[in-house]
Amino acid sequence: MHEIEPYFNWRHLYTAEDDESSPFYGREYSEFEFTNTVYNYYIHPQWDEFGSKTLYLKILFVDYEVNYAIIEMLGEWNDAVENDIMQLKRSVIDPMEAKGISKFILITENVLNFHSSDDEYYPEWHEDLEENPGWVVAVNMPESTQYDFQHSHIDRYIKLMEMPAWRTYQPGDFFQMIDNKMLRLRA
Repeated sequence: MHEIEPYFNWRHLYTAEDDESSPFYGREYSEFEFTNTVYNYYIHPQWDEFGSKTLYLKILFVDYEVNYAIIEMLGEWNDAVENDIMQLKRSVIDPMEAKGISKFILITENVLNFHSSDDEYYPEWHEDLEENPGWVVAVNMPESTQYDFQHSHIDRYIKLMEMPAWRTYQPGDFFQMIDNKMLRLRA
């Protein structure tokens, strides 16, 4: 797991640690010191912790004019024990929504498991996004994780989409493709 790095080809366009509006503004990273773990496996030090012991993320891109964020995730999404959705909502999403972000693309191809609990924070997030028309999309979630997500009915709040070639696009083009799909789903 220590070899799985957050996607880095957009770093010339955006870095969360340099964005004064980011929840991770001012963070410093080591390339050599591995301290965080998932399943007792060390993970790459570029991943950001946000209060969960099993789920990490990296804000890859934010556009405050178009009001969207692209966030890559790694680990186990565990609402049953860790209440990861509460941690994510309070530590990352709420501050971003306060800055006008209302459309969230979650790259979830490295979310290895999902364990549900109550869905209290999902409807809250959904309601927040109805006030500022927006959405949440999880891209490329593994099939077994999708099953658990759907079985818990979380897909009512977070749409699941496949887009294997997302890395070949620039962030604006990637967002536009997802936004167009969401517009068609709502029509």
